[in-house]
Amino acid sequence: MTTLATKVLGIDFENPFILASAPPTAKIESIDKAFSLGWGGAVLKTITPDNLEMIEASQRYATWKVGNKICGFENIELLSHLTIQQWLDGIKYLKQKHPTKVQIASIMAPVVKEEWQNLVKTFNNSEVDAFELNFSCPHGMPEKGIGMAIGTSAEISSMITKWVMEVAKKPVFVKLSPNVTNIAEIARAVEKAGANGFSAINTVQSLMGVDLETFEPMPNVNGKTTFGGYSGISVKPIGLRCVAQIRQNSNLPILGIGGIANWHDAAEYMTVGADIVQVCTEVMVNGYAVIGAMKQGLLNYLESKGFNSPSDLKNRAIANLSAHEKLPKSTQVYPHIDDVLCIKCGKCVTICNESEHSALSLLNGHVIVSHEACVGCSLCSHICPKSAIVMK
Repeated sequence: MTTLATKVLGIDFENPFILASAPPTAKIESIDKAFSLGWGGAVLKTITPDNLEMIEASQRYATWKVGNKICGFENIELLSHLTIQQWLDGIKYLKQKHPTKVQIASIMAPVVKEEWQNLVKTFNNSEVDAFELNFSCPHGMPEKGIGMAIGTSAEISSMITKWVMEVAKKPVFVKLSPNVTNIAEIARAVEKAGANGFSAINTVQSLMGVDLETFEPMPNVNGKTTFGGYSGISVKPIGLRCVAQIRQNSNLPILGIGGIANWHDAAEYMTVGADIVQVCTEVMVNGYAVIGAMKQGLLNYLESKGFNSPSDLKNRAIANLSAHEKLPKSTQVYPHIDDVLCIKCGKCVTICNESEHSALSLLNGHVIVSHEACVGCSLCSHICPKSAIVMK
């Protein structure tokens, strides 16, 4: 019988969907509600030493929309405002009420050995199931030498991972940043330092936009802004690339993150190496209840493929990723036009003529393909407003 249950580093997940460390996991009451609705676990909003001051900006969110659909989401929100004791009490409450749900403590501290180790020692004695080291928040006070200031340095990331592994009594995942030249390099460094797994990716550093009347950037904080963290469905291709690159260089477990809005996105992450997935922005725009469709959709898909669990899906696409020079180039595809769907708008002809190849023409109400000129690039199939062109 097909199940959504999976095991990672000895931790039993009743399903592979957990909440990422973010506003949806900032309050104990909220996590309680999410668990009741069916989420398999949660990464708690990043916990810091109590003496680390955090003053939030207002506004702190901005979005990029296509029509009414939010495709990109930027935030400049900081870390948890709960005290360590509040978290300890909350973790205990949640584990007593939801014993099968996984809780992962996201932690961050200044680059001071005692600060990191004290946090770990404190939560070693709690009911959390694992740690996630937040080395990668692009706006999480990098001016103080934390967040992305750690994650963009293999040396500092490795050093802190070693500090943590000296005292950790639970599995440790390192949350990696996409804002680097080579994410695999950072992954290899923290694996060598003893990390048990990875979380990838954190948000992508961004600037959402500028008001052209006032020249004020977004999100607008009394006329000013800072570079923030970009998430949402538009970052999925970046997240997939990063997870695949990590998997090509490591066999350690990966918690996949980035633009996951439905079961299909989650399945794609698993095929390139993710063991389970974390979700944030989709919950922030549509609520915790999205978990129902995610779970049912993935279960239906696994059953249709004859798979027993999400583990059977893991790494299925990795062998099909190669260097460009090794791609099979002996076969060429050509556009095939469905005359029933085609509305003879001529857009494909115009774009092909203006994008190098001039392989399409409109003759007697039909789109004609010149096999001599066509290189099989597939641009026409992507810009057709009626999906009337298929590459074969």
